[in-house]
Amino acid sequence: MIRGIHHTAISTPDLDRALAFYRDLLGLRVVADFAWPVGTEVADRITGLHESSARAVMLQAGNAFVELFQYQTPAPRPGDPRRPVADHGITHLCFDVTELDAEYERLRAAGMTFHCPPQDLGGVRSTYGRDPDGNVIELQEVCEPGHPIALPLP
Repeated sequence: MIRGIHHTAISTPDLDRALAFYRDLLGLRVVADFAWPVGTEVADRITGLHESSARAVMLQAGNAFVELFQYQTPAPRPGDPRRPVADHGITHLCFDVTELDAEYERLRAAGMTFHCPPQDLGGVRSTYGRDPDGNVIELQEVCEPGHPIALPLP
């Protein structure tokens, strides 16, 4: 039985830079920081890689987690930091926010690039931006209580 989404995982060429974005700028909380050396058979089995080694950090954002990986081996291929969201694969990571305009201005002032200012979608406001590796980050504010996509309150 699937209970819900636990985490999204992102591979980055620079874990410290990604942490500065997700932990320091967006405010996610580090809950685990771990690594594995070459020869860790269980990691190779799970990832489907051979002779892998990496460091990973799990961060918490409210009801979900974001896991960041920096692989040392095998040598990763670089991603396209400007990959259009229409290309196949994960298109974006969405954060539920309050006061969208203030968050947009705060992040833009800190250097985050955005596709556009916040847009009104009828009961929901949203904008897309990019993390330092070019992954698309959505900031979304549900403005109407009881809207079908509103997160349940604890």
